[in-house]
Amino acid sequence: MARAAIVVGASSGIGAAVARELGRQGCRVALVARREEELRRVADAINGAGATHDLARLYVHDVTAYDEVPRLLERICRDLGGLDLIVYAAGVMPRLAAEEYSFDKDRRILEVNVLGAVAWLNEAAQRLALARAGTIVGIASVAGDRGRRGNPLYCTSKAAFATYLEALRNRVGRHGVAVVTVKPGPVDTPMSRGVERRPFVIGADDAARQILAAARRRAVVAYVPRIWQPIMFVIRHLPSRVFRHLDL
Repeated sequence: MARAAIVVGASSGIGAAVARELGRQGCRVALVARREEELRRVADAINGAGATHDLARLYVHDVTAYDEVPRLLERICRDLGGLDLIVYAAGVMPRLAAEEYSFDKDRRILEVNVLGAVAWLNEAAQRLALARAGTIVGIASVAGDRGRRGNPLYCTSKAAFATYLEALRNRVGRHGVAVVTVKPGPVDTPMSRGVERRPFVIGADDAARQILAAARRRAVVAYVPRIWQPIMFVIRHLPSRVFRHLDL
């Protein structure tokens, strides 16, 4: 079990649920996100009333402030007394109309979902590799397994993130560091509400338990829930000429 963890994107959704689950397990956890009020609610839920010490500490940070990451990571590790686990759960998925093309939205997706992840996980990987221990978890998505018509850059960002995590695993795995790629299907979070179809949707708390179980067993790739593994195997192997006609 992790003793000291960082959750980036901890103010809501999967990140908040992962942070709460870590707190229930007695892990010291740093909550990182840009919305202070929401972060404080998550911290209060973890620390509870009458606690003799706080398991959760909050750090207000926008993941696109890439230059802040090295010093903030150093500060967090000092505050926590080390680092065993980092979970990158920050992500955005702005809505796009069927025929909408928006460079501003596309750029924001890449800045948060990819560049923010690289800024944080590069720094964490160097630290954990030197310690020759620890686990990195990246929340990718089943959406990254194919190029879907609905939100091209969201799919692209999750595919890029998954490839980055594979490369990072190949780089630091020989130093005893696990890199776990998690690919959730639809999870009932603020980001997914309003999406028309959410097959096999699960709650955020259930997703968090499955994600941390994958981290404990040092999985390579974990689909959450597991039913998505065979489904995506089939979808990945559909010919492009077939897939382009499916409304997925």
